[in-house]
Amino acid sequence: MTTQPSPTRGRLAGKRVGILMENDFVEEEISYYRRRFAEEGAEVTLLTRLWGRPSLTFTGAEQRAPLTVTEDLEALDYTQLARLSALIVPSGQVSDRLRYSEDVERLAPAVELMCRAFRLPNLVKGFSCHGLALVSATPELVRGREVTCHNNLVGDIRNMGAMYTNQDVVVDGDLVTSRTVDQCHLLARSVIDLLDPVPEPAVAGAVS
Repeated sequence: MTTQPSPTRGRLAGKRVGILMENDFVEEEISYYRRRFAEEGAEVTLLTRLWGRPSLTFTGAEQRAPLTVTEDLEALDYTQLARLSALIVPSGQVSDRLRYSEDVERLAPAVELMCRAFRLPNLVKGFSCHGLALVSATPELVRGREVTCHNNLVGDIRNMGAMYTNQDVVVDGDLVTSRTVDQCHLLARSVIDLLDPVPEPAVAGAVS
């Protein structure tokens, strides 16, 4: 199933969260995102490059659990993309597989999708662990932005012009990054807080 049903109430009621998918995803991470965002009322949709097929079934990296995806990321033009509130690039091998292009002179469809996504400031972009590898061919998307990532990706991130920050999760405007899959709960929490900011508590004695 591609879309996770959501409750009618919650902080994210009426919002949609897209999660990119490919083989060798981390089962616990994807399961957590689908459950956590749905708990807050969001509709969660899995997206991939379908290569002209009606669906593709992927297997996870650890338990080899199958997961079928029916939503094609190539169908997300600006209008469709603007209907999402957040777009998540998870850990595992998802980003590496999705950045493949059969024509080396052209960007992969998933990379073109991220180019469109970064032009929409109201769309929250989340990258877990190795996820930022997806935009390595388009360093201008993250140049000058504060990010974190897996230790193995730090050199690549710096070569892309991004500012590596040694933290478990980093929020830079509409961009949320987390260090490893172990921080997926922090990434999800940060995305939720960006989509529905918690009001600052009133200061006693303040004059309104």
